[in-house]
Amino acid sequence: MIFAAVGTQFPFDRLIGTLDRWANDNRDVRVVAQTGESEYVLTALEGYTYLEPDRFAKLQAEAELIVSHAGMGAILSAGMLAKPLVIVPRQHALGEHRNDHQMATARHFENRPGIHIAWDEDALGRLLDRRHDLAAAPELSPHASPDLLSTISDFIGAGGCR
Repeated sequence: MIFAAVGTQFPFDRLIGTLDRWANDNRDVRVVAQTGESEYVLTALEGYTYLEPDRFAKLQAEAELIVSHAGMGAILSAGMLAKPLVIVPRQHALGEHRNDHQMATARHFENRPGIHIAWDEDALGRLLDRRHDLAAAPELSPHASPDLLSTISDFIGAGGCR
């Protein structure tokens, strides 16, 4: 099963439409999506405007592949589940977000193991077609490293920013 999520702030019909058209051509694959307030009329994928957190987490855990906007929550969740993640960054020029921070996020994570970037709709289709070959990220710990905690503690102890 492929699970997709677009977040809750803005619609992301470009992602949902591309995924739905792919699902229509690949009816043997279950595709489930948290669509947000989308105006796109679904034909093949199983879509939900909103999912309760427990159901959302269950679907992520069951998925063989996660597809998402370039949100940090999605990136961290996929890493903690050690699932391959396809990121489709929202583009400001297309009216999908207030700025291009998702493009910057995608560029930052472009060469990270387990994170695959679909810069456009064609690239998303190609990645979905290769879903069985996409590597997963090494599992992320849900806990901060001792080095990070020590650095933060030292920073705070020294007075932090003034």
